[in-house]
Amino acid sequence: MRTLTLTIDERLAGREVKSLLAQELRMSESLIRRVKLRETGILLNGIRAFTTARVEAGDVLTAEVGDAPDAPRPRPMPAPLDVLFEDEDILILNKPAGIAVHQSTRDPEELTLENALASCLPPDCIPHPVSRLDRGTTGIITFAKNGYMHELLRRMLHTPGFRREYRGIAAGAVIPPQGTVTLPIGLAEGSTYQRAVRQDGAPSCTEYETLARAGNFTLLRLVPHTGRTHQLRVHMAALGFPLAGDWLYGTRDARIARPALHSYALWLTHPLTGEALHLTAPLPEDMMALLSHNAP
Repeated sequence: MRTLTLTIDERLAGREVKSLLAQELRMSESLIRRVKLRETGILLNGIRAFTTARVEAGDVLTAEVGDAPDAPRPRPMPAPLDVLFEDEDILILNKPAGIAVHQSTRDPEELTLENALASCLPPDCIPHPVSRLDRGTTGIITFAKNGYMHELLRRMLHTPGFRREYRGIAAGAVIPPQGTVTLPIGLAEGSTYQRAVRQDGAPSCTEYETLARAGNFTLLRLVPHTGRTHQLRVHMAALGFPLAGDWLYGTRDARIARPALHSYALWLTHPLTGEALHLTAPLPEDMMALLSHNAP
């Protein structure tokens, strides 16, 4: 069970346990409520403590922030994983194309990243994707190993402490070569899956920049400043330059079997250690081939 420890100094002396859990350990109210029900959830000097207890200098406060032992866990399915970073709370992968992130109720036998991670993580670790990538999208994806870290990372999304950058290959010569798209996105009419630009949609913002041209394709730097489903694909299609191979928002392309989209770079300030992480994942072979085969 993942446990956090806080040693009380003069600065913290006199405060209530609940205040320390919320402000120093950044635990949400709902997590505090759940943890205090456990026999060893909140301990002060090794003894179960009320959240109204006040601490003194030299006290040691511990809190179990790991997921409950009876929490639902994906079925383990062994599969190779390309791990870019891992510590006690966070695991960052380079995702291949063709694999879903979440376990599906429609096909419980299908291998997903959640299933693959469940096979290699300890039994008390449940993989929590911080954000999702479409089945066809490759590249960097971040998982939390417990609900506590998942919540901390979710709060940081689209802030300077958690920035992501993508590479996409658009069909056509993108004009203007760079810009910002702020078209709102919502469900397409009559669909439960496809998205569309809608006046009543959620605010959405994408920054794009041309990096190179290769025949009738444009390699783009794409930065999502919001996290709408299919945002990058919808915004590029709305500009008239859908991603190559995007059968949902553009046209199929025999040269690539998926939308040409890759999660390329991540800048993350670790919520607990303060470590500044900068990770990149090179373009996958199918996108490299699309560019090289159409180079001038």
